[in-house]
Amino acid sequence: MIPVRNIYYMLSYAFQALNRQGFKKIATEEFNNTAELMAAILAKGIAFQLKRGLGKEYLLQTEERSSVRGKIDMGESIKTNSMLRKRLTCTYDDFSANTTMNRIIKSTVALLLRGDITGKRKQELHKLMVFFADVTPINLYKVNWNLQYNRYNQTYQMLISICYFVVKGLLHTNVDGTTKVMDYLDEQRMSRLYEKFILEYYKKHYPGLSAAASQIPWSLDDGYDDMLPVMQSDIHLERENTVLIIDAKYYANTTWVRFNKHTVHSNNLYQIFTYVKNREYQFGERENTVSGMVLYARTDALIQPDHVYQMHGNRISVKTLDLNLPFEEIARQLDRIAETHFPGIRRICPATTFVCVEKRI
Repeated sequence: MIPVRNIYYMLSYAFQALNRQGFKKIATEEFNNTAELMAAILAKGIAFQLKRGLGKEYLLQTEERSSVRGKIDMGESIKTNSMLRKRLTCTYDDFSANTTMNRIIKSTVALLLRGDITGKRKQELHKLMVFFADVTPINLYKVNWNLQYNRYNQTYQMLISICYFVVKGLLHTNVDGTTKVMDYLDEQRMSRLYEKFILEYYKKHYPGLSAAASQIPWSLDDGYDDMLPVMQSDIHLERENTVLIIDAKYYANTTWVRFNKHTVHSNNLYQIFTYVKNREYQFGERENTVSGMVLYARTDALIQPDHVYQMHGNRISVKTLDLNLPFEEIARQLDRIAETHFPGIRRICPATTFVCVEKRI
């Protein structure tokens, strides 16, 4: 199980807002479970949002009124006989804080309040919910998490992402009706966080590299690509004519066992090899070095993959990243990967980052 503090550090890379001064105190706290950590992040994030003001939108409202507002819905007024009561059904736009994002936050906090978090944290969240009095709850089972962000609501992006982790981890109840403790994030949620953490780590600490989750085009003889799947890399690192493509994998088991023999997941190797060869093709006649790596999150299994293969002129590695170590050691593991594939590359520690090898908490 990954230490809760390391999950916070991973989140701090995935969501840059957590590097703000107001969040730094969280990194020094001890948390018994992930639910407590998420509650702390949400409490701080909601407090920041309240200082800016809750986001509002124009929402369409329909109600019976004694005075006209907006448009009169005659059909509905006749249907409900509202005119007999000297009222009319009106439809109008209301500039309201009862937005989908605010409703998600309020309902997620309600979920956390039923979980196993400290009384102090519950009291903190209760006080913040006073400002959500006009916000109605939402059915968290039916939320569409593909929300659109713009310059008016971008401050909500981290908050909603944290809500997503909470909902997917806590939206279960025990037989006695109590809410299940979120000791850890499940494999699917951790997989997404694992990928984003590694990518953002290299973006922040290695500006000398071009780091992105790039799509890799197929190298086709005739250009015909109908129905071909998109090759979407997790982490694509590049400097001049040197490229490293990392496929980050978070599995319960890093190897496949058959007839008492441990082997690497074959589909992972096929995938990374395909990415590497198609990326290499893009260089044409130019000299290049394109390598690939399958980077598993290390498990408790006795046998862990740690191999480098030379495949058709390319270096293909299968490694593990131990997320149970102190975070400084996790950073050093990632640094060694960059330094091995990009000799002479320099690591920097931006002032906005409080999780650094050079700066120990």
